[in-house]
Amino acid sequence: MVEVVAALIRQNDKFLICQRPPHKARALLWEFPGGKVEPGESFRQALIRECIEELAVTLEVGDLYMQVRHKYPDIDIRLSLFEAVISNGELLPKEHHAVAWIRSGELSEYAFCPADIEIVRKLSAEVY
Repeated sequence: MVEVVAALIRQNDKFLICQRPPHKARALLWEFPGGKVEPGESFRQALIRECIEELAVTLEVGDLYMQVRHKYPDIDIRLSLFEAVISNGELLPKEHHAVAWIRSGELSEYAFCPADIEIVRKLSAEVY
């Protein structure tokens, strides 16, 4: 099983989602920013590193929001989603096809990676 971390980056009543690039697995599906935990990293360290590498921003990582397991045909993951805010930097997508700031009521307009579906359901139930 591969440990994957992601950030629920909130800004006012919106949060950030990212669209996977067309040349990678799960091409053009939407997800929360993050990535794989490298050996020797804590979950929070991995999340901070991934967001610096992929979005050019430093995060202040808060509490665990939700954790899910999902088995794809090519990989079995445990996804840990953490509350986070941008503490430094200007958002610059380096790896993703697109990024969007959306409200929970807009989640149904985006096709998410299967591992994110439980998270999307929980967020959709929240009222802002």
